Amino acid sequence: MMEQARHKRVADIFKLGGNVYAFDSTTIPLCLSVFWWAKFRRKKGGVKAHVLYDLETQVPAYYHITTASVHDSKVMQEIPYETGAYYVFDRGYNSFKELYRIQRMESFFVVRTKLNLQYKCVKWKRRMPKNVLTDAEISLTIYKSHMDYPENLRLVRYYDAEQNREFLFLTNAKHLTAIQVAELYKNRWQIELFFKWLKQHLKIKKFWGTTENAVRIQISAAITAYCLVAIIQHDMQLQRSTYEVLQILSISLTDKTPLKNLFDKTYSNDVKEQLDPFIPGLFD
Repeated sequence: MMEQARHKRVADIFKLGGNVYAFDSTTIPLCLSVFWWAKFRRKKGGVKAHVLYDLETQVPAYYHITTASVHDSKVMQEIPYETGAYYVFDRGYNSFKELYRIQRMESFFVVRTKLNLQYKCVKWKRRMPKNVLTDAEISLTIYKSHMDYPENLRLVRYYDAEQNREFLFLTNAKHLTAIQVAELYKNRWQIELFFKWLKQHLKIKKFWGTTENAVRIQISAAITAYCLVAIIQHDMQLQRSTYEVLQILSISLTDKTPLKNLFDKTYSNDVKEQLDPFIPGLFD
């Protein structure tokens, strides 16, 4: 289903010659006394949904379910990497061994690095565009880090005027401009919206079964529903957000009106007014 949705919504927004993905995880808390197999902390339980999200088609390309105790970087080895693709990571994925694996596959990555990164500058640019504070080629100085990633990396320090914050990125994409590197990371917010959408609107906080398999099935069903909505949105060429499409469908489950007429006669304001707690969600 994910492949079908991505194929229908194929796009080349970034024009980089390869697919652009964001990889991140979201934690779904569970009651430890009921979901005993999902132990997270002493008195807490939970699972993590690790998702590889296609930023151009805005559809998940891959997902992996683990208990919440598994560190994010440990799941990087499960990603089905593609040659020539771009992968965007947050700070929790500073695993140089796995990043070097991406380099060996002739793919590219952009990862927000930690502030205590130990390195030495090999070469740097003197003239830089606005808001780019540093654009340099570096070598890692910590022995283990250097052994895991023996080649030089590119370091970009960027100032975001809107948030009044500085961001430090590591990448092996030396052919991109510093602004492009920052823009790739900036688009990572789409996967955060997907997680919010998944949890709030598909109601996966409430589970029908208590076994590990039941939880996996319900998360899979939620992602399948998302893909179906994405396909409908594309096929009908709807000028609405995926959120609006889902809300219209959820409040019209017993309506026999053809879909085209349903979306034509339903306005955004009507949808917002009908977001009532008594309207059942998909997984209530």
